[in-house]
Amino acid sequence: MDFCFTEQQEAFRQEVRDFLNKELPAGWAGVSLEDMYGIEEVWAVFKDMARKLGAKGWLSLGWPREYGGQSRSHMDRVIFHEEFAYRKAPGIDRIGISQTAPTLMFFGTEEQKRRHLGSIARGEVVWCQGFSEPGAGSDLAAVQAKAQEKDDYFIITGQKVWTTAAHRADWCFLLARTKPDKRKGLSTFLVDMKSPGLEVRPLLNIAGKRTFNELFLNDVRVPRENLVGGLDNGWMVALAYMSFERSCPEFVGLARRALDDIMKLGAQAKTGGNRLLPSPMLRHRLAEMFIEVEVAKLLTYRVAWMQDKGLQPDSEASQAKVFDSELMQRIANIGMQVAGLYGPLEEGSPWVPLNGMMSEAYLFGPANTIGAGTSEIMRTVIASRGLGLPRN
Repeated sequence: MDFCFTEQQEAFRQEVRDFLNKELPAGWAGVSLEDMYGIEEVWAVFKDMARKLGAKGWLSLGWPREYGGQSRSHMDRVIFHEEFAYRKAPGIDRIGISQTAPTLMFFGTEEQKRRHLGSIARGEVVWCQGFSEPGAGSDLAAVQAKAQEKDDYFIITGQKVWTTAAHRADWCFLLARTKPDKRKGLSTFLVDMKSPGLEVRPLLNIAGKRTFNELFLNDVRVPRENLVGGLDNGWMVALAYMSFERSCPEFVGLARRALDDIMKLGAQAKTGGNRLLPSPMLRHRLAEMFIEVEVAKLLTYRVAWMQDKGLQPDSEASQAKVFDSELMQRIANIGMQVAGLYGPLEEGSPWVPLNGMMSEAYLFGPANTIGAGTSEIMRTVIASRGLGLPRN
């Protein structure tokens, strides 16, 4: 594995930075995912940036040229996402670009690819994922939403939960049951979010913000041509979809930015009349966090390196995911310690540090180790598929 970037990759990183300096609104301090989907003014910036990124071809960097991409390396894609995450910049529909699109390239029909990949690459549409249910989370094969075949369409009835961005989405990549068999009776569908019978209800997170939603499907008609990967093959499609979901290059940028912000906050804050950063204990903790960010970076880079070599990351993606998501919790914890009694203050308070992002990261931290697969499930994947250990 070569740990050095090429001259072309370093030039591309600088190009991305120059683009962000030019296109982000003046004084942009970044926004959280919750604010991106929840605040109308921020959502308008998101849509504008998405179209500009689509025009540059950056949303489809690693896609094959026949699908509207640039056939760039996976490492180029990591660089792009890392820089955007560091600036907390909007414009990237990760569910559409990094999960739905590559899944369609593997399992979609030519008609599905022609219809959807272009609009995703141009930044014209937003996608959500309809997998989890009240009784099917870590045990995803327990999905109960039913898709009944009738003539040239399916009728889907059921409920989905924790559906990120469903209130903003144009399309949903949905998993439903077509036969009683637990894993061999699932199918995946492309569902138009404007379909009659589909209802979206807000599901506020612990910070009182709306990222998640519940979906209620009441006899929603889905054309047969929207079936992905063939009838009753949804479990294999879902596994591939989740492997793309667990490759999280943006975590590295988010972690680096959070650590840099904490260091700036520590340099400004005082306790007992003294600056915090000279504290040996705090300096050691920050040094540990810096090392862990580097570890997270290398785990993420390894996934991209494998993909560039034509290999399919499995347990490697789970390693990166579980380490990255738990690292974000640890960084949020030390951030709250540095902020002290000001840490729990919310956005809008004149005394709140870092515009309230640290308290929001602390509150949302547990969700990082649940979404896209819990830490327990990730460790099971690492043990069984990576180390070959028995399941029982």
